[in-house]
Amino acid sequence: MSESILVADHGAWVEITLNRPDRLNSFNDEMHYALRAAIEAARDGGARAILLTGAGRGFCAGQDLGDRDPSKMDGPPDLGNTVRTFYAPLVRLIRSLNFPVICAVNGVAAGAGANIALACDMVFAAESAKFIQSFSKVGLIPDTGGSWHLPRLLGEARAKGLAFTAQPLSAKQAEDWGLIWKALPDGDLMETARAMAAQLGNGPTLGLGLSKHCIQDAAVATLDAHLEQEAEAMKTCGESADYAEGVSSFLEKRAPKFQGK
Repeated sequence: MSESILVADHGAWVEITLNRPDRLNSFNDEMHYALRAAIEAARDGGARAILLTGAGRGFCAGQDLGDRDPSKMDGPPDLGNTVRTFYAPLVRLIRSLNFPVICAVNGVAAGAGANIALACDMVFAAESAKFIQSFSKVGLIPDTGGSWHLPRLLGEARAKGLAFTAQPLSAKQAEDWGLIWKALPDGDLMETARAMAAQLGNGPTLGLGLSKHCIQDAAVATLDAHLEQEAEAMKTCGESADYAEGVSSFLEKRAPKFQGK
């Protein structure tokens, strides 16, 4: 595994840390490949939740622009290829997982770094953290799913305002606007995020995964189609060991022991 990514396996859940702190965890090609490999290994190894965070004083500053500097290249970079090769597959992978992905934003989340956080299922942020759609500062658009997630989470007016101005959004404002789940005192961030990862990773992750996909799909589904998706998901849940255990533990007044199946 590349040193640009750190992995801590806790059994039911895995903590993955972006680890280029001297570059505010900005992405180069190596870190892209390493992060995707770590997520895929967690998925294939039976993890039931992932916690994603950053090392040092920032979460992720997006793309390392030193790797995409036109003045150091023979011609302009093909940024569409960068999106298709790296950022789009990463967002698709996170969104496709059949279990929760929690993000702990420990500092600045800028550009693609902000939008990777928004692709996760639950976002906790330190109160000192900021979310910055920094693309307009270099003549770009919000990629990495940003132009899709922002209007759905915030509405068109706020999405355009953030995209046009690159104005930093504080963690508290992000919480108040519904962009993230919770803003927390800096000292409480990792303890709270890890506790949530453990709770969800040991929870009824079959149902949690189906809930994730139903909620994600609602943005583009008709009501009739979505009601049918809910019915199919409930059929799957009703036939699961987790449902049987949940009902038994409730009736027996004991803590459930879910298996995620």
